[in-house]
Amino acid sequence: MPLGERGGWDKSESRYCGVETDFNDDMPNLLSFNLSTAGFDFLLATLMDPTYRPSLMESDSNGAHVLPFAGSDLVLSPSQWSSHVVGKISTWIDLDSEDEILRTDSETTLKQEIAWATHLSLQACLLPSPKGASCANYARCVNQILQGLNSMQLWLRIPLEKTDDDSVDSDQMIDSWELWNSFRHLCEHHSQLSVALNVLSSLPSANSLGRWFGEPVRAALINTDSFLTNARGYPCLSRRHQKLITGFFNHSIQIVISGKSVHSLPGASSDSAANHTGNNVDNAQRHPLRPYLDYVAYLYQRMDPLPEQERFEHGYRDFLQSPLQPLMDNLEAQTYETFEKDCVKYIQYQRAISKALLDRVPDKEASSVTTVLMVVGAGRGPLVRASLQAAEETGRKLKVYAVEKNPNAVVTLHSLVKLESWENIVTIVSCDMRHWDAPEKADILVSELLGSFGDNELSPECLDGAQRFLKQDGISIPSSYTSFIQPVTASKLYNDVKSHKDLVHFETAYVVKLHSVAKLAPSQPVFTFTHPNFSTKKSNQRYKKLRFEIPSDTGSAIVHGFAGYFDAILYKDVHLGIEPSTATPNMFSWFAIFFPLRTPVCIRPGSSIEVHFWRCCGSSKVWYEWCVASPCPSPIHNSNGRSYWVGL
Repeated sequence: MPLGERGGWDKSESRYCGVETDFNDDMPNLLSFNLSTAGFDFLLATLMDPTYRPSLMESDSNGAHVLPFAGSDLVLSPSQWSSHVVGKISTWIDLDSEDEILRTDSETTLKQEIAWATHLSLQACLLPSPKGASCANYARCVNQILQGLNSMQLWLRIPLEKTDDDSVDSDQMIDSWELWNSFRHLCEHHSQLSVALNVLSSLPSANSLGRWFGEPVRAALINTDSFLTNARGYPCLSRRHQKLITGFFNHSIQIVISGKSVHSLPGASSDSAANHTGNNVDNAQRHPLRPYLDYVAYLYQRMDPLPEQERFEHGYRDFLQSPLQPLMDNLEAQTYETFEKDCVKYIQYQRAISKALLDRVPDKEASSVTTVLMVVGAGRGPLVRASLQAAEETGRKLKVYAVEKNPNAVVTLHSLVKLESWENIVTIVSCDMRHWDAPEKADILVSELLGSFGDNELSPECLDGAQRFLKQDGISIPSSYTSFIQPVTASKLYNDVKSHKDLVHFETAYVVKLHSVAKLAPSQPVFTFTHPNFSTKKSNQRYKKLRFEIPSDTGSAIVHGFAGYFDAILYKDVHLGIEPSTATPNMFSWFAIFFPLRTPVCIRPGSSIEVHFWRCCGSSKVWYEWCVASPCPSPIHNSNGRSYWVGL
C-alpha cells in the first residue's frame, strides 16, 4: 500500500516502501504477511538458500548441478515477482577473497542468482556491499553481467558512512562514497548499476550527504537500530534523519525497512517480523515492523505539496534539451505560449519600464513628452503589452515600435494591435533588428533575448546591431547580464549524454531542469555584458579562469560537468535571473544549462578544481569552449565550435 498521495498527482517510486527479509522457502506466505497484513509494497528477498555452495554440490550423471532455489517460479504469479520482489543476492559472496574456492563459489553463485532473477522478471537485484577496499574482481564480474542484462537494475549496497574527524589519519579515514566511485568506474558508469544506501544511526555532514543526490541512488535501507524512541514508546528518527528521508522522497528513492523490531509495543511481537509467516494474523499491528512503516508514511504525508511551478516543471526534471536557436530558427506558437505564461517575468519587465519612464520624463512633462520605446524581438507582443501597462501606470505617453523577424509571429502581432486598438500607438516592423533602418531614435530599447546562460541566445550580438537606433543617453532594458557556473555531480545527465556514444553530445550545452544533481560549490560569475555599449573597441569574445573550492567536509566528489545560470539587471534595482542564490521566485521561462565533461573528474577532499571557459565569435556563429585544468587536465571541449554553436 503506497505511503500516501501528494495532491493526488505524485506517482514517484518513493511512494513505495519495502522490507528486507531473510531466506524463507515459503514465498507466498512471506509475501502475504509482509504485503497484505503489514502494508509494505515489496520484499527485498533472498532468492537462494544461504547454505548453498557450488563447490559442495554433487553433480548428477550428466555433470550438471541441481540448484537449491527457493522453489519453483510458479509459487508466485509473474506480476507478483515483477512488482513485489526485489532479489537479494547472497551476502556471503566475496569475489575478491584470497581463498580461491570461496572466490570461485562466489562468482558462480552471483551469476546463477542473477540468471534466476532475470528468469523471474525481477525489476532489480540488491548486490552485497564489497567486503574490502579492493573490489576489482567483484566489479569485473558485475560488469560482465551488465553487458548481457535486460532491463533489470543492479543495486549495490553501500553503507552511508564517512569519518568527519579531521584528526584521524588519512589511512584510517572511512568514506563509503570512495567504494562506490571505485566500483562504478570499474563498471564504466553503467546506467543499470545503481546504489542502495544503508542508512546508519549516525550520519555524515550535510555536504557529504549532498553528494549522493547526484548519484543513481534507487533505495535507502534503514535498519531499525537507527530509530529513536518517542515519548509514547514508538519509533521515530532524529531531525537529521528526517531531513535526509524527505530528501530521498523528493528524489524518487524508495525506503526499505530492515532488521528486527527494537521497540516493545502493545500487540507487537519481538520476533523477526519480516520473516514471520504464521497464519491467522488478523491484526496489522501483529507485524512488529508496522510501527516503522507507519512512521515512514507519516514523514511522507507531512511533506509540503509541490508548488504549482514545480508541478509544471516536474516532467522536465533531468531531461536534456537542445538550446533554442532564435536567430537561425523561427519559434513555434507552442514555444511562444509557454514563455508568455510566465507572469513573473513580465511583471519584472513592467516594473523596470515604469522606473525608466519615470526617470526619463519628469512629472511636469508627462503630458507633453512622448517617449519612443522599441521592443526588439517582440514575438507575439507580451513586452508590448507590459510597456503600455507601464505607461498607463506612470501616466507617461508612449510611442512603440514592435520589431520582429518571425513573419508568423508578426501575423499575431497585427491581430493583437487591432484587437486592443493600439494602431495609433504601436508600429509593427517585420524585420531583423540588426538590419532595420529606424525612422527615429529610441529613448528606451526593450528586449527579452536572454538564454539560460545569459548570452547564449546571442543577446549581445543582437543588441549591438540594434543599439544604433538608441539615443546616446538612451536606456536598454536589460542593462546588463552575467553568466554563472558551478561544478556538479550529475550521474543521470552524464549517462544520458554518454548513451549517444559520440563526441558531439559531450561537446554540447543542454538546457535542463536540474534535479538529481549535487552542487559541489557555490556558483561564480563568468561573462558580463552591458548595454548600451558604444565603445569603438568592443568585442563579444570572452575568456575566464575560475577556481572552485570544494568544502573539506564533503569528502571526495566527482564532477560530471558544470551547471550554468544567469542574472540580469533589467533597470537599476529590478533584476531577473535563475542563479540559485538570487533566483527570481516562481519564474519558469529558463532552466539551467549543463556543460558536460567527456571524462568525469574526481576531486579529493578539501581540494579545488580549476576551470577555463571561452566565448568565441566567428563570422557566422558563436560558440563556447571549456576545459578543466586541475586537478587533472581535460581536453578542450568544442574546439572551433566543431560540435555545438549558435548561428548568427
